[in-house]
This record gives sequence, C-alpha cells and structure tokens, in this order.
Amino acid sequence: VISFLGKVGHIMKKVKKIIKYWGPPVLWAGVIFLFSTLSQIKTTQIYWQDFILKKSAHMVEYGILAILLYRSFINSNNSKVRSLVYSFILTIIYAATDEIHQTYTPGREPRVRDVLFDTLGASLALYWIKEILPKAGDRIKYYARKLEII
Repeated sequence: VISFLGKVGHIMKKVKKIIKYWGPPVLWAGVIFLFSTLSQIKTTQIYWQDFILKKSAHMVEYGILAILLYRSFINSNNSKVRSLVYSFILTIIYAATDEIHQTYTPGREPRVRDVLFDTLGASLALYWIKEILPKAGDRIKYYARKLEII
C-alpha cells in the first residue's frame, strides 16, 4: 500500500509539473485561436494605422507564445539552445495552422504575411531571452527567475 501511494504521489507531482509549465502556452494558444475565430474588425479608417496595429498585435501574440513555450521546454530538462529552437519551430507551426484555420472563418483569409509577422514576433522574443536577458539588470533577472524563464 505504501509503495502504491508513493507511486501515486510521484505521478501527481509529474502531472502538476506538466500543468504548471505546459498549461500557460496551451491556454495562450487557445486565446490566439479565439481571436482567429472573430470576423476581421477594422480598428481605424486609416489603412496604415490599421495595418500597424494589427501586425503589432500579431507580433506580441506570438512573442508571448514563444516565451511561454520556451519556459515549458527549459523547465522540461532541455538545454537552452534546444528550448529556443523547439519554441521557435512550434510557434511557427502554430502560426501557419492558425492561418489555415482562418480559411474556415467568415470574413477572414489566410496570409503568408501574417505568418511572417508572427515569426518576427517569436524571433524578437527569443532573441530577447538569448541575448538581452543575460545582460539585463538585477531587477529584470529577478522577475525572469520568478517567472522561471531563466
């Protein structure tokens, strides 16, 4: 009985760790999916302002996804380099499938350009983790440790 309870406790620890690290990127991917189900909304009458706002949103959405995925991979016993690469690849795959999903959404259409902006957002976020965060001040590093990014 004690051996069985020990195994159950070990399994529960693993499940909690999976939820803790993989839950946030899965939930964020769900938020992105929900935004993709909405018909396209014009944010302003001026084309270039609308374009900048929407493409900036793409970059931020996918930058956040890349950081959350990095956090999951790095806390799943992967090296920093593997975590960066896996996060980048998975983010781009999700961006591409999101555009495919938009083919089935009324008022939306897939655009390779959007995947490129998503890729740029992921690239900038992961560059920040790799190159800028190690040189950041103590306060930023403190929060990065709290968020378990480093």
